[in-house]
Amino acid sequence: MLTVTVENFDEITVVHCLGRIVRGYDHVLLCPAAQQVGRNVVLDLTHVDAIDAAGIGALVSLQAAGVYLKLMNPTRQVREILKITNLDTIFEICESRKGFDETSTLLGGQIRHFIAQTPLS
Repeated sequence: MLTVTVENFDEITVVHCLGRIVRGYDHVLLCPAAQQVGRNVVLDLTHVDAIDAAGIGALVSLQAAGVYLKLMNPTRQVREILKITNLDTIFEICESRKGFDETSTLLGGQIRHFIAQTPLS
């Protein structure tokens, strides 16, 4: 299962992910994040315990569609996949919220939740 919470601020959008970014659940990430074309998006991977080829494809698709991604605090497992695929050289990776413009987060933002219980066929 993958749960996505989206926080919109003035200049950035933070997408918090909880679970696995894998085949069948990648649409949960793609749908809300694709709505952010032209915006800076921080993808919080703190609570992502797995990512597969479909999840990697989702990240690459978002970047190709004009969503400017910064990956925040990827877990060891996710970081290893990013390194193996050389995507750690493509995506900017930060360890915490201090890795992006915190002045944008001081005003608060709108929060939306997206949850996938079962994968799409």
